[in-house]
Amino acid sequence: MRNLFVLLWKHQFFIIFIILQVVSLILLSRSYSYHGSLAYNTTSDISGGILSTYSDVTDYLNLKEDNLLLAEENSKLRNTLKSSFLVTDTQYVFRDSLYRYIPAKVVSSSISNSNNFILVNKGSKHDVKAGMGVVSSFGIVGVVVAVSQNYSTIMSMLHQNTIISARVKKSGQLVSVVWDSHNYLYGKVIDIPSHIILQKGDTIVTSGNSLIFPEGVVIGLVESHKKQNNKQLSKAKLRFITDFGTLKHVYIIDNLMKYEQDSVLNCVTN
Repeated sequence: MRNLFVLLWKHQFFIIFIILQVVSLILLSRSYSYHGSLAYNTTSDISGGILSTYSDVTDYLNLKEDNLLLAEENSKLRNTLKSSFLVTDTQYVFRDSLYRYIPAKVVSSSISNSNNFILVNKGSKHDVKAGMGVVSSFGIVGVVVAVSQNYSTIMSMLHQNTIISARVKKSGQLVSVVWDSHNYLYGKVIDIPSHIILQKGDTIVTSGNSLIFPEGVVIGLVESHKKQNNKQLSKAKLRFITDFGTLKHVYIIDNLMKYEQDSVLNCVTN
């Protein structure tokens, strides 16, 4: 303790100088002067920057929840579309529910294999069944092939065994769509009759004949069409409207009339 007092006494003038400097700075910053406003603005800039960063972080963390809410809202809107209803009596314009859309989140997916699949977080607990069609916010995705209680596996358009009944939107001509097995961006329009010539940009949509997809769901746009001589049917290159490389949310289509439709068809075919 004695040594401490000796040290303080030895440097008393320097210590007094430091104390006076601190007091003067405090008084200066508290005065209504340029220095006071400078200190205030500097503090505001720092706190504002921190709050802005915090806001950005919380917005990002809430993005997942926002996307899920958006998917739920979109499914509700889809359930009110004209294609979601069936007019059963044109005299009274009575509409039965035909399709119900179940929103789901992509858990995992592949795009580089010969046969690609998508796993989503909805299963039998959510009324999902094998054979249901799947679409994105833009267009067709694939068909459900396996279901567990909480998950479903979708055979995507990027699969060698996927064949979709389709139409040329502008003419109504029936065609089929398959994957070209090389690039996840492109597929092929096949079974094009010889009298049909497709132009770049022509829209290819679902035909509705499969009872899996509503009529008119966009599959893709024609990139090119070269007719082959001496052949009745030709092919065209198609660019898928759905980007399978960035797919995050999908809608599983529940055809509420499928059982009745299948029953009627079986009676005719048997």
